[in-house]
Amino acid sequence: MNFRRWIRVALYSLFVLSGQSVATLLGRLYYNKGGHSKWLATLVQLVGFPILLLLYFIPTPKQPSDPNNPHIQTDAQAPSQSQSPPLKSLALVYLSLGTTVALNCYLYSIGLLYLPVSTYSLICSSQLAFNAFFSFFLNSQKFTPYITNSLFLLTISSTLLVFQSNSDDPKGASGGKYALGFVCTIGASAGYGLLLSLTQLCFRRVIRKETFRAVLDMIVYQSLVSSVIILVGLFVSGEWEHLGREMDGFELGKVRYVMNLVWTAIAWQVFMIGMVGLIFEVSSLFSNSISAVGLPIVPILAVAFFGERMEGVKVIAMILAVWGFISYAYQHYLEDAQPKAQRKIIGGDEVSVRSPLNAPIARVGG
Repeated sequence: MNFRRWIRVALYSLFVLSGQSVATLLGRLYYNKGGHSKWLATLVQLVGFPILLLLYFIPTPKQPSDPNNPHIQTDAQAPSQSQSPPLKSLALVYLSLGTTVALNCYLYSIGLLYLPVSTYSLICSSQLAFNAFFSFFLNSQKFTPYITNSLFLLTISSTLLVFQSNSDDPKGASGGKYALGFVCTIGASAGYGLLLSLTQLCFRRVIRKETFRAVLDMIVYQSLVSSVIILVGLFVSGEWEHLGREMDGFELGKVRYVMNLVWTAIAWQVFMIGMVGLIFEVSSLFSNSISAVGLPIVPILAVAFFGERMEGVKVIAMILAVWGFISYAYQHYLEDAQPKAQRKIIGGDEVSVRSPLNAPIARVGG
């Protein structure tokens, strides 16, 4: 990897880490200062996707249709690589995955409303475990000792947080709301793990190529579908009628209310740009791993900005979660270090396409 490429990788990594951290903290600030609309908090995670349209104008080299290309995992049951997927199949993929994105984002919004942001971020780390679990059934993921160790540690880490006191929640959520936030965040993390595995399956069997345009199309169309769904939910739920009063009652004022929403949307798209950039500079696995590196960042920032306490249970959960992530990443490092011929036989995640969405959904820290 040459010097210029390292600079680009570092820049994209900064986009990923800063984007998800800032967006998560702004989301917590929205709730802390008088925001109540879960549908609006969900919408701002998605609605900024038109910014990504600028990426279509970036010239990128075409990837060769090489069966030995480690970034393309072929499937004997899929149509020929040279054939474009039927429009009906693509529409079905975008609609189904976009609906899943909308549901996951909504669940994440509920979790962030009722949980301290540090607890919320640690629970989100379980998405790695769910991803490996669903990949076992959908994408032939092998459970090596390192992967098994990662699943165990991440499960224990999330389980410990069940016993975490919610006394540091600025909104003073009741035990029942804390439990609801916990369940919703776990459900969103499971849904995100399923989304990654399904997207990987769709790329392998339907789209069958990992080009810049194909991945960007997946992101944009999923975001369009999910944004429309959430916008409909905002109006059907009636929450839109209360947004005016919510803005008037926002503790920081109307201007900062609007700016909070705008910068939250921008921050998530900065995150997305970083994810897309890392996919094509390094790999899809690396991009998702960098987002997981943000795990300890948000809890630390939450202590600094929101006065949350890092109690013993939460510290232990963080250590276990980081340990689980390192174990997970190390297994893929070992696979990536093997010769291409061996990697093709193994068929691990690093030769497959993973969705960079994580967006707001593709996140560990947010």
